[in-house]
Amino acid sequence: MSISDLFDSGFKKRNQDHFAAIVRVAMDDGVISDEEKAFLDRLAINLDISESEYKAILKDFKSHPINPPVSYDQRLERLYDLSRMVYADHIREPHEEVLLRKIAVGLGFHAVNAKYIVDKALTLVNNKVDLDTFKDQIKNMHK
Repeated sequence: MSISDLFDSGFKKRNQDHFAAIVRVAMDDGVISDEEKAFLDRLAINLDISESEYKAILKDFKSHPINPPVSYDQRLERLYDLSRMVYADHIREPHEEVLLRKIAVGLGFHAVNAKYIVDKALTLVNNKVDLDTFKDQIKNMHK
């Protein structure tokens, strides 16, 4: 096995675990709504989750470890990616914002601040800022 195979498999596993964590958030009320399903479908494509992996994760999402990002910068990078997904189809739906707030809390952002952080994140993504600008603006949003 080559180094690239190890990296690819580790990256793939991290994406699967990340996807499973988001499925867990979507399932917090015991059902995945049509809107959540559409969001998960887009996320699976962006994370390169195959159809068989998607079905397996939906069936047994609790078996995947929750690996929230350790550093604040990593949390911001995931929030950036997920916020970009909300705008991937150029439609910002209220239910997507609600799910993104839940995911933000799952990423480690405080529940009290999640609405403000997500609103700022979506505004920045709508303005097409790059990752470095996004992180700087979120870090300094209260200044």
